[in-house]
Amino acid sequence: MSAMKRILFLCTGNYYRSRYAEELFNHLARTEQLAWRASSRGAAERGSPDNVGPMSVFADDRLRAGGIVPEGATRDPQPCSLADFDGADLVVALKEAEHRPLIERRFPEVADRVMYWHVDDIDVAHPSVALAMLDDRIRELVSSLR
Repeated sequence: MSAMKRILFLCTGNYYRSRYAEELFNHLARTEQLAWRASSRGAAERGSPDNVGPMSVFADDRLRAGGIVPEGATRDPQPCSLADFDGADLVVALKEAEHRPLIERRFPEVADRVMYWHVDDIDVAHPSVALAMLDDRIRELVSSLR
């Protein structure tokens, strides 16, 4: 078996979208026996003061409703560092308009390695919409990595 490959999911504060993506990807990758593992971080230096607790209740509730117990449910959000990029085979930022400027400012040397999706944050899209979109994107990604 080949070495485990790494995917890094980025959102702004590592609280909601990227955490959901990480947990869903890891669940599906295990189910499919893929040699991939996800982690997640925040593209901003620090998370939002609106974030309460380690992970968004919307992400946690939807994962559990789908029968997935989030492994990282108690981990506090973490901002990304250059080392996170260095350790990743694939980097996905969840909203280009929001995350590209942050990544280009903080990590210009790796900004061109990032794949950008278009999943809105909670101020723009209701979690039922945004997380359903993430479900589809993550499933497509897992399929493409098989």
